[in-house]
Amino acid sequence: MAEISGSTLNKPKRSLLPFPISLKTREIIAAYLFLTPFLIFFAIFFVRATLSSFEISFYDWRLLRPNRPFVGFDNYIDLFNDPIWWDSVKNTIYFTVLTVFGTTSVGLLAAIAVTRPIRGQGFFRILFYIPQLMSVGAMGLIWNWLLSTQFGVINYLLSFIGIRPINWLGDPNLVIPALSLSTIWWTFGFPMLIFVAGLQGIPEHLYEAARIDGANPRQLFFNITLPLLRPTILFVTVTGVISHFQVFGQPYIITGGGGPGRASWTVIIYLYQQAWVAFRMGYGAAVAISIALIMAVLTGIQFLVISRRVEY
Repeated sequence: MAEISGSTLNKPKRSLLPFPISLKTREIIAAYLFLTPFLIFFAIFFVRATLSSFEISFYDWRLLRPNRPFVGFDNYIDLFNDPIWWDSVKNTIYFTVLTVFGTTSVGLLAAIAVTRPIRGQGFFRILFYIPQLMSVGAMGLIWNWLLSTQFGVINYLLSFIGIRPINWLGDPNLVIPALSLSTIWWTFGFPMLIFVAGLQGIPEHLYEAARIDGANPRQLFFNITLPLLRPTILFVTVTGVISHFQVFGQPYIITGGGGPGRASWTVIIYLYQQAWVAFRMGYGAAVAISIALIMAVLTGIQFLVISRRVEY
């Protein structure tokens, strides 16, 4: 057998390109090649749709009308002068703040609970995540029954401590918190999984060193766990705001369309009413663009406020 020289083994592989290219550049090219199918999909179904919506928002585009006159910024002016729109924005922000705070808090507590060395750890993780698998229709019907004034389970349990039946879905002051409660129960499973991954990434020796110095569980949580989970908290809150600001199914199904009155109207219900009930597509496009801008502003504020204290 012929002997292979060391120079042959150490000889670098010849590149297929006619010019030299570094390893880092090859990795970047490979990454973009793998991302190309998604980028094509993103460009066709998101970027193109967004640009088309922006164009339509400058027209009096009605679905059942053949002529579509150019109206400039009139749709945006009408939108900003509509008090129902601002009520919808207020309801949506109120719901989003309650729900994001609730899902983040409950998800973190559940993640801490299921990462402890207890028996049946995997079972409890599955149990907590199961509501996330439900459709919004199934969840809405369940909570419509639970919150019922006449035969709701929640009012029945409250009766044991002397509280009279509460009209959760008929009181304008309680309907948003009730919807937020149902959404927290439905969606805290995803933040829980993200926090489980974050907790597993914290080195155990940090806790051991702190315990040797006499730290109690409260000090371990606020001085080690919480600071090292800030990147995870940033991700959970940003994705939570983006998701819950677009709420539609819960108020539409549980309250029967955003009731009582318009107390639980959200910006997406307002968009649905304008675009698919009144068939004002141009005005609806202006609503959609405004919603996107509001979400971008809220996301930017989150990054400015939270990311300053994030430690990677």
